[in-house]
Parts: sequence; C-alpha cells; structure tokens
Amino acid sequence: MEPDVIQRARYGDEAACQILVDEHREVVFRLAYLLMGDAHDAEDIAQETFIRALRYLDRYDPERPLRPWLLRIATNLARNRRRSLGRYWAALQRLAGQTPAPEVPTPDNRSAQAAEAQALWQAVRRLNAAEQEIITLRYFMELPISETAEALGIQPGTVKSRLHRALKRLRAVIEQEYPELVDVDHG
Repeated sequence: MEPDVIQRARYGDEAACQILVDEHREVVFRLAYLLMGDAHDAEDIAQETFIRALRYLDRYDPERPLRPWLLRIATNLARNRRRSLGRYWAALQRLAGQTPAPEVPTPDNRSAQAAEAQALWQAVRRLNAAEQEIITLRYFMELPISETAEALGIQPGTVKSRLHRALKRLRAVIEQEYPELVDVDHG
C-alpha cells in the first residue's frame, strides 16, 4: 500500500500526504524527542521533517523503506537545531560572562526502575551528539543496523564500529559518573 500512497503524495494528493504523516508521525516525534530532550523542540522537528519530506518526495527512492529516509531528515534537523542552540547558548554565556552550569541529574522518584532509566538517559546525554544519535536510533528506537545506517547515511559496518565506540564511551561515563547503574540487579 505505501508505494501507492507515496506515488499519490508525489502528485499532490493531500489525503495521501496525510496518510504518510499519520503513519510515521509517532516514530519521527519519538526520535526527535530522544535527540532533543524537549517536547516543543521535538514537535517542531517532526513538523519540519514532514514539510521537507513532502516537498522533496520526488528525491525519495521508492525501492527503499520510507521510515529510515524520514528519520534521516529528522536526525539532520535535530543535529542542526542542537548546533544552533549551542551557538546561541554560548553567545549568551559570553555576554553574561558566565560559565555553563553542569547538568544535574534529577532522578524520578516514582520507582527505582524509573530512577535507573533517568540515570541511564542522563549518561547517554553526556556523550557527544554523534554517539547519542547512533545509540538512540539503534537502541531507543530499536532500528536494525541496516535502517540505522540509512537514517544516518552511513554503511552498516560503520554503524557497528561507531556503536562499539559509543557503547564503550557510555560504559566509561556510567562507571565514572553513574556508578549506581553498574551494580543494578534486575533479578
């Protein structure tokens, strides 16, 4: 069904465009939220993703799955937004003559498991943007290696090596800054 819907959307069929948006809205928003950490930013990224995707649908290769293509657009938009927010924040700090405040983890007290999930999320946020992206796509979004590769525009072998390095760095961050996660027993 999707190839037919994509073809109709390419020719401006608004109902087909809406079907594509409805079918992929949740996964695009979820990725944007995981990368940005803010619902308003994620909503903006998701909306811009669909605006761009529908505008450039003629560049989409219908022989490939649509979801990784959409996630690649969302990842690039989130990357650009983080970059511009970082420049804006740095400029504000220079003007104010301040140094950045360290991120303080605020565990959710609903349960031990929620606190562990919050600590893990904070540990992931301590990684650089590329490491966060690859871990988010592969593990939080549960994309297979092939779709992670397509979403990032890299080869599957590169995904595996970057994941290996990112997980190694994540383990180091956890051991150093979140030792409570090292001894977690879910038995």
